Amino acid sequence: VLLVESGGGLVQAGGSLRVACAASGVTFGSYAMGWFRQAPGKEREFVARISGSGIGKYYGDSVKGRFTISRDNVKNMVYLQMNSLKPEDTAVYYCSADVDGPGPVRVSRVVYWGQGTQVTVSS
Repeated sequence: VLLVESGGGLVQAGGSLRVACAASGVTFGSYAMGWFRQAPGKEREFVARISGSGIGKYYGDSVKGRFTISRDNVKNMVYLQMNSLKPEDTAVYYCSADVDGPGPVRVSRVVYWGQGTQVTVSS
């Protein structure tokens, strides 16, 4: 199983960025997909999660109303659209796959991880 993130980069505060994750070697629709982030010196934080069908979507409190998760089960892709970015959104963003029930997911319940992509928001 391979999860490969792309689309990270440097953006000014208030701007937008979309990160993507390509999945291979997995029955994509059988997994809920998600995004976590980790800033230097901090624990990995839940950002967003989408159910296998794409119907259920869940967000961390710090990104609600600004970030949108989506998936394409034909292309085996998951996306995170990030709007109104803030300097505190700066982190490495990790794609995740899990088989938990509805709701947000804990780090310990993630089955597969991507390698991460850096997102830096300048003030």
